[in-house]
This record gives sequence, C-alpha cells and structure tokens, in this order.
Amino acid sequence: MRTRFTELFGVEHPVVQGGMQWVGRAPLVAAVANAGGLGFITALTQPTPGALRAEIRRCRELTDRPFGVNLTILPAISPPPYDEYRQAIIDERVSFVETAGSNPVEHLRHFHDHGIKVIHKCTSVRHALKAQAIGVDALSIDGFECAGHPGEDDIPGLVLLPAAADALDIPFIASGGFADGRGLAAALALGADGINMGTRFMCTQESGIHQNVKDRIVAAGERDTRLIFRELRNTARVADNEVSQTVVEKLRAGARFEDIRDLVAGARGAKVYETGDLDHGIWTVGMVQGLIQDVPTCAELIIRIVREAEEIITARLAGMTGPHGSVTHDIVTQ
Repeated sequence: MRTRFTELFGVEHPVVQGGMQWVGRAPLVAAVANAGGLGFITALTQPTPGALRAEIRRCRELTDRPFGVNLTILPAISPPPYDEYRQAIIDERVSFVETAGSNPVEHLRHFHDHGIKVIHKCTSVRHALKAQAIGVDALSIDGFECAGHPGEDDIPGLVLLPAAADALDIPFIASGGFADGRGLAAALALGADGINMGTRFMCTQESGIHQNVKDRIVAAGERDTRLIFRELRNTARVADNEVSQTVVEKLRAGARFEDIRDLVAGARGAKVYETGDLDHGIWTVGMVQGLIQDVPTCAELIIRIVREAEEIITARLAGMTGPHGSVTHDIVTQ
C-alpha cells in the first residue's frame, strides 16, 4: 500500500504512531518501526535534552528502520529549553520530526538545514494552510475525535479530512478516531495519505504504560472521555475519571486555572501510567477506545490494519461495482 506519505518518508505502511506524552518511548517506537510503520519518540517525556539523546540511541539499538521525534511547543510560564531539545534531535541525526502546538517556524529552518523532514499537527484547515505556507513537509490533521487537544472548532474527521484534501497540496495523514483497517480505508477515501494513531498504540504489548490503563481502554466505550479546559479555550480530551469530572465541575462553576492547577499537574498523569491508579490524575485517551478490543503487538496490529484496509478497498468496494463500473445496489422492498 503505497501513498505519497510512504514515498516521502520511506516507510512500508501508511500507519504512524504519533507523539504521546509519557508514552512515546523507545521500545514502542522501535516496535512500530520494525513493523513497517513510523513511530515518534516524545521529546518532552524525557526530562532533559541529554536524556532525549540517550533515548534516541536506545531506539537505534532496537531498530535499524526510520523513526522520528515529536517536539510539542506550548506556551508556558517556564518553558522547557526547546532550542536544546531541537539541537539534540539534530545532533543525533534523526530523520523526521513531528511538531505540534505553536507555530513551528522558529524551528523549521534549523531542521531543514540538516535534512530533517517535518510533519506538523493541525486541528483546522486554516492552520494547515499556514503550516504549508511556511514550508512543512507534511501535515497531521486532527479531528475532534482525537485524544489530547482537538482545537476549538469541534470539526470531526468526516468533514475535516476532505476539506483538508481540497485545500492542501502537500501530503497529510489523518488523526483522531483511527484504530483499524476500516479507518485506514476511510481516511484514504477522504483524501488522506495515511493514519496517525495514539490511543490504539497505547493499547499494545510494547507500550510501557501500566496494564490497568490498557485494560481500562479495552473495557471503555466511545462515550467514556471528558473535554476539559473548554472555558479556558484550551480544550483537551481525557479519560473520564474522578479528577476530570472534578475539573469540569469546578470550571463550570467559575474556577480559574490556578484553582485546578494541582489537579491537572502532568506529574499526576504520569503516575497513572506508572502505577495503574486510574483516578490519580488526568490522562489522555481518545473516543476511539470504543473500537479497541485487545492488546496486540505492534506488528500484529499494523499487519491487521493494512490487510483489513486492502480487503475493504479491493474486495468489498470492488464488489459493489457492476459490469460497467457502476455501483450496484441490492434493495429489498416490501
């Protein structure tokens, strides 16, 4: 299955494991790469730029295939040393970077000067067009279904993806709501060049998060997420638990960020993944958990997705066409 994305990034399958805070570590990324997909180490999961260098080298010990690093750029009172993380990526000769959050223009020239291709994540067509204009190599278009930050427009993938396909010239992958071959086939039909999955890759054998979290994802339905920070116009989709319910209630009652800061601290969310205490803090998960029924290896998952998509495209859809290429319908009337 070849697309503009697989050709540009030199990977076997149009399936991407995007950056995930506290999740995107070397064993998972290498497993995705070895299975023919494209995985991304999450830079800011590592406490220092030096730790990121070590994690990149660790990944290279586990795979000889291409992988990348995610660098999410967000406004903060005390921002991390983004320039130093960027330099670690450059010095370790990483081939691909996924940027997200703020405009990546400050970092783009440095990456391109060293031959590094950049995928930028966007939640709207207007932002995607701006990213294309500044010269990113590809885009990841996030629909409202996604885990993490879906933006403030609330446009689901079924509308957002074809709108992006109509507007963009560069390759893009579809993010938010993808877990199986049906999703891959749909994304390709809507104009994308592949799919990006987060929650689905959380629930794999090589994912380093606690088994309790994986079991919760398998058991949960598509309605078991919460949108927090809506009142702050920084919407995030997270698991529905005691902490996220409290945050929603407090903000609806007029609380300020300072009033909930301790509840949403990243360190608390990291502890969920480490200890399996599902109500210890905020943790990110997408609506697509309602489609996840098992915990396979990354290789099993990617092979399954590609085979199912190929079957849908070549057999099911082809079987709907008549002898002259027209779509046939078997309609039962009463």
